[in-house]
Amino acid sequence: MGFLAGKRALVVGLASQRSIAWGIAQAMHREGAELAFNYQTDKLRGRVEKMATELGSSIALPLDVATDEGIDGFFDALSGHWDGFDILVHSVAFAPQDQLGGGYLDCVTREGFRVAHDISSYSFAALAKGARGLMAGREGAMLTLSYLGAVRAVPNYNVMGLAKASLEANVRFMAADLGPSGTRVNAISAGPIKTLAAAGVGGFRRMLHHVEEASPLRRNVTIENVGNAAAFLCSDLAAGITGEILYVDAGYNIVGMHFETPDE
Repeated sequence: MGFLAGKRALVVGLASQRSIAWGIAQAMHREGAELAFNYQTDKLRGRVEKMATELGSSIALPLDVATDEGIDGFFDALSGHWDGFDILVHSVAFAPQDQLGGGYLDCVTREGFRVAHDISSYSFAALAKGARGLMAGREGAMLTLSYLGAVRAVPNYNVMGLAKASLEANVRFMAADLGPSGTRVNAISAGPIKTLAAAGVGGFRRMLHHVEEASPLRRNVTIENVGNAAAFLCSDLAAGITGEILYVDAGYNIVGMHFETPDE
């Protein structure tokens, strides 16, 4: 019996089997959780439904996190399947492509800034507001995904770094707000992984190569590494942990400088 047996987990943001959301969903399924998913557009519906089926789920519902009406409608529909659930996973981030290549001030615009923060940060709070009724009294967990660009300047990451900083602040404020009702809120700051979303960041292959060379473990992390950590954080094994940003990045965040050793 897995350590998530008897738990119900909603995973928002699954779009492909190369995504971190897929790694999280796989780990949670392996540990016994019952799963539900969303799809953003009809174009993605068949793909998400197929992945859901692979993980024993028949629940894949439409949801666009950009509107409050869409979020309210989603949770109304979910309540027709579940009378409650324990885990909310937020794997959603977006900035317009023109914001993610070049110098920060050359790229950033008022609209790009607004969109990045709305979709990548506010949507976590909006989903939490919508989920509160179905998660009430279950001592559940909410989880989102961040990146080192929230606290360090990373080339080409630009306004997404600011949005992730906002998201990490969201985690702390939500943890303080929801803690008295028993709900924990955490984030994983994952190292760079070759996903479809990451491919939009300029120079991403160079980033992967650099992290592989400089991180203490001398490798990049995988969606499975992140998935396992996510399953732990959302389980009763982590019942005393809330408001935290857990780095799953092969240790790269601790490195201040890297020198090659003679055998490298």
